[in-house]
Amino acid sequence: MTGLVSIPSRAGFLAARASGIKAVSAGFVLQAVPTGRDQWRLGLTASKKTGNAVRRNRARRRLRALARTELAARARAGTDYVIIARHGTVDRSWSDLTNDLDKALGYLHRQLDKGNLD
Repeated sequence: MTGLVSIPSRAGFLAARASGIKAVSAGFVLQAVPTGRDQWRLGLTASKKTGNAVRRNRARRRLRALARTELAARARAGTDYVIIARHGTVDRSWSDLTNDLDKALGYLHRQLDKGNLD
């Protein structure tokens, strides 16, 4: 995949929340839902709980970079991933964020393999 493909509508985010599975870490929440498409897609969100506009934008930039460098190599085709920033996203070290992503992806992929979509 050359670039990141975004989830285009609110419906995709709601589907990940309603019928997907999630893994919570100190840096972010990662949600995944199988879609049956031929590629994986990414959605990023940072609510006002994350902080002011500067902090939210910085959190989104860090999560986008994390997705480009780490998630792109391990993402599964046919899956939508939604990464939700948390208050600690901006302050967390890069190595901690990558470790969080490794653990979250491992958990989500195991659950998807089992068929657990609760």
